[in-house]
Amino acid sequence: MKRKHLLVLATPLLAVMAFTAARGLQWESRFVQADKKGNLTYTPDEKGNIIPDFSRVGYYQGDKAIPEVPVVTTITPSGDAAQKIQAAIDALAAKAPDKNGFRGTILLKKGTYRIPASLVVNASGIVLRGEGDTENGTRLVATYNTQEPLISIAGSGNPQPAGSRIKITDPYVPAGSFSFNVTDAKGFEAGDAIILNRPGTDKWIEDTRMNQMEERGGTKQWKASEYNLEFERTITKIEGNKVYIDNPVMQALDAQYGGGEIYKYTFNGRIREIGVENLYMESVYTSDTAENHAWDAININKAEQGWVRNVTSRYFGYACVNLGDDARYITVRDSKCFDAKSVITGGRRYSFCNNGQCNLFMNCHTTEGRHDYVTGSKTLGPNVFYNCTAKKTHADIGPHHRWAVGTLYDNIVTDGEINVQDRGNWGSGHGWAGVTQVLWNCTVKRAAVQSPWVSGKNYNIGMKGDKYDGRLKGRPDGEWEGQNKAGLQPASLYMSQLKARRKQL
Repeated sequence: MKRKHLLVLATPLLAVMAFTAARGLQWESRFVQADKKGNLTYTPDEKGNIIPDFSRVGYYQGDKAIPEVPVVTTITPSGDAAQKIQAAIDALAAKAPDKNGFRGTILLKKGTYRIPASLVVNASGIVLRGEGDTENGTRLVATYNTQEPLISIAGSGNPQPAGSRIKITDPYVPAGSFSFNVTDAKGFEAGDAIILNRPGTDKWIEDTRMNQMEERGGTKQWKASEYNLEFERTITKIEGNKVYIDNPVMQALDAQYGGGEIYKYTFNGRIREIGVENLYMESVYTSDTAENHAWDAININKAEQGWVRNVTSRYFGYACVNLGDDARYITVRDSKCFDAKSVITGGRRYSFCNNGQCNLFMNCHTTEGRHDYVTGSKTLGPNVFYNCTAKKTHADIGPHHRWAVGTLYDNIVTDGEINVQDRGNWGSGHGWAGVTQVLWNCTVKRAAVQSPWVSGKNYNIGMKGDKYDGRLKGRPDGEWEGQNKAGLQPASLYMSQLKARRKQL
């Protein structure tokens, strides 16, 4: 009886000791701290820069659930099903959208559909839905021998200026800021869509040393005129000549490098409210290194407020989902990219590729990729890759080339590398891959995270894995903290930022 009594007492004591030990392992970054209520505090550097808020990305900035759009057309895998799918898309495009902007969902019943040419969606409010993302679900097989996407979603046109350019007057606007002063805000109001332009200048090129890359065949030194960074933003409030915006400044606006300016714009051809869900997609191929076959499973550009969810791709040469320069507020989630088929070299196997703004990739998985979660030249944030894995990798994850700005890699697990570095003369002159690139609680084989000579920092917080020098030695180190140290809190920066913001709505 006495022994039983001791055991009863010991059980809660052990639980308390285990809890205390677990609490002892937890630690916070010096850059971001959370209180007991989930509110976040950001510690600025000597110039006022902070790790920005990345929470306003994806479909309606994460504030609106992805909808279940009603089915208006159902197609079965019989006869010339591919022609029927395209005809159904075109018929929906000819109809007026409802009050919520939707034309309806095309449901593709279970079975195999052989697709001899790209399926094209070029109107708003259309959703393609299958009945499962496995071979036993809705299976689309690209049978053609050209490097075209299986599903192409794209609007038309380009952003067009719609007013005068107004100069920002602050000598320095830190990264993470939601406001700045301008010479005259009278022509603007809350709700205006604006471009926040950070101009490229000769001095900036000189100080980043991107006109000093070691020459090899085809190397292109950077030119100031090619590095105007045009961030899409919406004005939320104006106080006198102080302008507030919906998403933060992702790279400091520094007067010595031209500062910044704003102007109103329109983008009339961009489509919206588009979705792809619950599909399994394959490309035919003739060998493991074949390249005369479908390249992307899904390609999206000139579109906003859309989604891809619960899709699986297999055997494509480039990507499961490839977002173009003018894709924004797109959520890609719960999707897989397996078994790419191509030569293993440049310009191939970019499993989940983002070139647009304010996009979110979460809960995605890849095998046999090269650059599995990747951004391209001048990809402007915020953008987020969250809770994703990569196995059997052939290259690295991270910003690929030419100054991507403002990307969060949060809880990425890979058996390869994540790198943020000066890539020098790789390609035709990749140079500095990016700035305000944040790795948070990632697991890697090894990583190189450097900060550029000027214009900002890169961060690696709570990484499990080895550190190495990267391609080029002598570059400034990024901000490293807590390498191989378990218990980082908050465990996810994106989720904690999203929760903290939602509390304020």
